[in-house]
Amino acid sequence: MRTIKVDSPAPVIISMAHGIGAPCVPVVEVGDYVKTGQLIADSDAFVSAPVYSSVTGKVIEEKSVLDINGNQIKALVIDTEQKQYLCSNIAPPKIDTREEFIKAVRASGLVGLGGAGFPTHAKLNYDRDKHSVDMLIINASECEPYVTTDYREIMENTEDIIRGINLILDKCGISRAVIGIERNMPHAVRLMRERVENEPNITVKTLPTYYPQGAEKVLVYNATRRIVKERQLPYSAGCIILNVTTVASVARYVETGIPFISRRVTIDGNIVNKPVNLQVPIGMTLGGLMKKADLRMQPDRIIFGGPMMGKSVYDLNTPIVKTTGAVLFFKDMPVYRPTSCIRCGKCLRACSMNLMPTEFMKAYEMRDKKLLRKLRVDLCMECGSCSYICPARRNLTERNKLAKELLRNN
Repeated sequence: MRTIKVDSPAPVIISMAHGIGAPCVPVVEVGDYVKTGQLIADSDAFVSAPVYSSVTGKVIEEKSVLDINGNQIKALVIDTEQKQYLCSNIAPPKIDTREEFIKAVRASGLVGLGGAGFPTHAKLNYDRDKHSVDMLIINASECEPYVTTDYREIMENTEDIIRGINLILDKCGISRAVIGIERNMPHAVRLMRERVENEPNITVKTLPTYYPQGAEKVLVYNATRRIVKERQLPYSAGCIILNVTTVASVARYVETGIPFISRRVTIDGNIVNKPVNLQVPIGMTLGGLMKKADLRMQPDRIIFGGPMMGKSVYDLNTPIVKTTGAVLFFKDMPVYRPTSCIRCGKCLRACSMNLMPTEFMKAYEMRDKKLLRKLRVDLCMECGSCSYICPARRNLTERNKLAKELLRNN
């Protein structure tokens, strides 16, 4: 089913932080009238992306909101008008050089749309004297259950994807690209292979269907057979990884000049009558989104993101941010009581990084920082596989996160 575009009920709550990087500072004030696509916040930090108004209306409040990671983040509340107007200074950017291209990508406000939300311009602005990048990997694996936003991007916006890839190859001096798609999406694989037949620098790689296929180290190996070594980034293996919707969004911005102000969100769960993908304005609240969802009953658990790495939310005023790929609604989900470890070893076999989650938990409970470093807890990607497979229902991933935070605060 094609993505359905929805309008946002008033008001929208637009966060000043949308993933990894420094939060932005508002450049408008309470009482200001803003138009769709107008810059409302920015930052001088390199690892940050500007924020734009997704609607036309009046800024009625500046307040703090609790994001899904439990942090207090500044946000602007905009009272949406019935008639919407695009900001008058929007125009396609002029791009001739790599520097101008990266500047344009930053101006788009784009961040990684498939994971932690790392600003796209920062990823493309690598030091070519230090890193020899020859491969652009397009992450279209979408390995989380329920989520289908990237699948719909492939099926609906194929040309945008190809234009975006060619732009990045050309402007960043990268020689080739590979699009990684899991084999459980045969229609997407077939469509992209047909489209790249006359694109000598782009290939499609069918990836194994398993979780967490989309993790960068896993993806680099399965797409290229290259290995990203411990504590190194994909640059070290000559690769840059971008989400497929991110790449298509780059092409759309270069063509229209309209910044990233809306995104596709999967609506699904065990009480959703008809799962659907909605194109919604950034800042639309969970409460507003619930009115668009076809629910059989009131949920008792709502998750932003997939069921493995997503996070539960409880406040209906929680806003959609740039990285919100799905909103899942559940009822009567079981609540398990953890029991003692039975030393079955399932968590070790499930870990895609070959780590030892049970030992992490023990070391964390003893607050043994030296042992945590020796066990390499920092390599944990927090995919949730160990918690999912554990027959004792122990909160292993949660402890891994706390252990990493313990080391960061040392």
